[in-house]
Amino acid sequence: MGAGLVRTVICYLDTQVAVWLCQKQLDRLSRKATEALEESELLISPMVLLELAYLYEIQRIVQPPQILLKQLESQIGLRVCDHPFPAVVETALYETWTRDPFDRLIVAHARSNGYSPLATSDARIQEHYPQAIW
Repeated sequence: MGAGLVRTVICYLDTQVAVWLCQKQLDRLSRKATEALEESELLISPMVLLELAYLYEIQRIVQPPQILLKQLESQIGLRVCDHPFPAVVETALYETWTRDPFDRLIVAHARSNGYSPLATSDARIQEHYPQAIW
């Protein structure tokens, strides 16, 4: 992912994409997702951090979310989005296609912030969020 590029488009990362980037498993990303990540300012919803904490607590990942975030900040310029949480929750009220609170808020975050792209391999998200990239 090119450093020094001026990126005007934003793209959110779903949790599994952030994990794969930390683990340097770029081969798990689709070509379309890789291109979007290279061309965009990369953001995550704060819900991704909470989901990473959950995955760490149940030992599905080996590093705490703070470490993973620092790694991605320094490697690819990833930032946690500061779009207002009340706006995200208001949008999430209409994401009734899932009972997963993480997916619901992650999609709502991207949708409420300019209907932004969301890089995800999650088939349900792809089915219900037209801006999903994979």
